[in-house]
Amino acid sequence: MPASLPPLDVDRAATTPLLAAAVSAMAPWWGAQGANASAVHAGGRRARAALEGAREQVAGALGVAGAEVIFTSGATEALALALLGFSERHPGGRVLLSRLEHPALVRVAELLERRGGAVSWLEVGPDGVVHPEALQRAWREDIRLVAVMRTNNETGAENDVATIADLVHERGALLLCDAVQAFGFEAELGRLGADMMALSAHKVGGPQGIGALVVRGGLELQPQALGGLQERGRRAGTSALALAVGFGAAAAVAAQDPLLRRAQVAAVRDRFEAELLANGGVERSLPAGTMRGPKHAHLVVEALKGEAETLLMALDLEGVWASLGSACAAGSLEPSPVLVAMGWSTQRARSAVRFSFGPDHSDEDARESARRVRRALAPWLG
Repeated sequence: MPASLPPLDVDRAATTPLLAAAVSAMAPWWGAQGANASAVHAGGRRARAALEGAREQVAGALGVAGAEVIFTSGATEALALALLGFSERHPGGRVLLSRLEHPALVRVAELLERRGGAVSWLEVGPDGVVHPEALQRAWREDIRLVAVMRTNNETGAENDVATIADLVHERGALLLCDAVQAFGFEAELGRLGADMMALSAHKVGGPQGIGALVVRGGLELQPQALGGLQERGRRAGTSALALAVGFGAAAAVAAQDPLLRRAQVAAVRDRFEAELLANGGVERSLPAGTMRGPKHAHLVVEALKGEAETLLMALDLEGVWASLGSACAAGSLEPSPVLVAMGWSTQRARSAVRFSFGPDHSDEDARESARRVRRALAPWLG
């Protein structure tokens, strides 16, 4: 890689750069102004006002009420709180989900099973989408909660959450939606109809270490972090004030023209794919016509024969930052559970790479990334 060329971070599904607006908003709350938001003195009241202002910013970006937003340490905690908190408050009900969900939810569902909870697993097809028809076939009378993510963190496949929400509600159950990869690319995600929704700040230019669970309509959950009465008694622990303020600032930016942002990012992603796929040997992982989010380019190179990890090292030498899939599963020797659920062989699953783009990427970034990826692939494709 020429020394004059900076690294190209095309791994934005893993995390995003911290926005200047978030840095500026957080700055006052790291120092003497950063009082405990639960304190009753003047400093505490100022901190509380900042915390609630951030909550309203997140809620406003989603089109929900501020009282419905619970701040958490991230989407991982939010998903655990949703699944375990719901199951403990509503014992005897069955949970329905698929292996397409993020490991943060799948592993909690597996824990729930080991504890004797009722969990059913949806079958999925090669498009990596949960279809309403599959949900109907799998339905049981004791199902009380269904989990369907909006945009798959690995493939980018997009589920029709609004239609699924209607189907679930008609049967008297509730819907949990992992909206982490969709936030910032859709107007008012709250309109999709999910009863609970998990978010992560660092996927939209906010700080790492904070996220949120949106809980609609006064739904009761059993708190998983016990102690104080923070977050209206739903999640104990001193509020991460500066992080929350940064999340709020990032959410306010995310609320500005999300559909335009979606179109711009998709255009960059599409340029990258067009440049890379033009010479053959590389193909998209999803069947043609599959709905997907704007930033994911999940590609498979059969010539790798299961050596995608080696390709990642070659890409790193070219200054291209990419990944095999979920950053949370990095280091695992097992093939991606998402791709296995889609019917892929172990070798094919280990021949796939995820590239992902953000609003700060340009058309030239797409072209240059494709050129560097082609150079990295030369040992396999010639």
